[in-house]
Amino acid sequence: MKLYVILRQWWRSLKYLALLLGTLLAVTIPNSISPVAIAQQPFEEIRGVWMTNNDTSTLIDRDKMQAAVSQLARLHFNTIYPVVWNSGYAQYDSNVARQTGIQTFVRKGLQGQDPLADLAATAHRQGLLVVPWFEFGFMTPPTSELALQHPNWLTQKRDGSKTSIDVAGEVVWLNPFHPEVQQFITALVREVVTKYDVDGIQFDDHMSLPREFGYDKYTVALYKKETKRSPAHPGDAAWMRWRADKITAFMTQLNQTVKQSKPKAIFAVAPNYYDFAYKFHLQDWLAWVRNGIVDELIVQVYRPELQSFLQQLARPEIQEVQQKIPTGIGILTGLRNDPVPMQRIQAQVRATRDRGLGVAFFFYQSLWDYAPEPSEQRQSYFQALFRSPASRIASARAAAIEEPILQP
Repeated sequence: MKLYVILRQWWRSLKYLALLLGTLLAVTIPNSISPVAIAQQPFEEIRGVWMTNNDTSTLIDRDKMQAAVSQLARLHFNTIYPVVWNSGYAQYDSNVARQTGIQTFVRKGLQGQDPLADLAATAHRQGLLVVPWFEFGFMTPPTSELALQHPNWLTQKRDGSKTSIDVAGEVVWLNPFHPEVQQFITALVREVVTKYDVDGIQFDDHMSLPREFGYDKYTVALYKKETKRSPAHPGDAAWMRWRADKITAFMTQLNQTVKQSKPKAIFAVAPNYYDFAYKFHLQDWLAWVRNGIVDELIVQVYRPELQSFLQQLARPEIQEVQQKIPTGIGILTGLRNDPVPMQRIQAQVRATRDRGLGVAFFFYQSLWDYAPEPSEQRQSYFQALFRSPASRIASARAAAIEEPILQP
């Protein structure tokens, strides 16, 4: 046993030295040949893309979906993150949503298929992982059936107001500390990982709570009961820590639910950089990683300036996490009204990979459609970035086969 521990420590040291050497080479070798100066990856490299509501026509039209998956496979992508929870509605055929009374319709594809099941089967045949993306987390529009039918599930600010302005517009927030909210979210997540042949589940920066919230009657009473104090101002250190720890406890329970349902499922998180995530959204994702409940991390770094982008890559928590789990950087490839030039994307991808990190692009449609360059030219650039395959699906699915669930 002692020899095993020594060998394991020796192997980790070798991987760290390889990564460090690769990083030093990447700094000293000119950008013109940077594709051959990629740092040693301690884990399989993430090459992912989010499929959002903007990609609905791709997700629900079988021909478009199959063409998209084939295209991604040809360009050596290896992971797709399709949206399954957005705007207070399940983006898949959900019995949980119907039973909760927030969604009466059945989401089907144009050919009558189940889009998520169809995508998973198609992607697996092409060698890609499918990790459904739980986009809105605790956030929902105030006009959604979820918010209107369950007002007691919503939390509020100190002044009693319940809305905030997000990139999605005006939103309200489900109370992460309310047991009924936790049961609802848990049921949705369990449904996705058990009903579908998917490879995991991903949560992003909305699996959190803006620090201005938490002043609803339920949460205030719970805080008083446990601490013998009343909540102070939103930035009070003790009040922030209590709420962040409660979210961490729920994420731990959620991880256990996922692993009980599918032991080898990837429990993935795609947050903002740590200081912002904790200080402003009570999302202590570094603790989640250190506690062993995160299997994959992608940090969103949507910065137009390369220097600012590089500063985020150099943050110590990124360097810490990439030694423990597969780690990537979320890169913006464009929005409907804000296309991103390929030159910026190339520079950011090369800088990311030079540091031994994977990448995930936001979002599929903007890879080559919402773009300043012609679609064919954009695709050729991506092909040049990823010259050889980086498979993840073989080991992920083999592990699931090697360690079957033992029946009592």
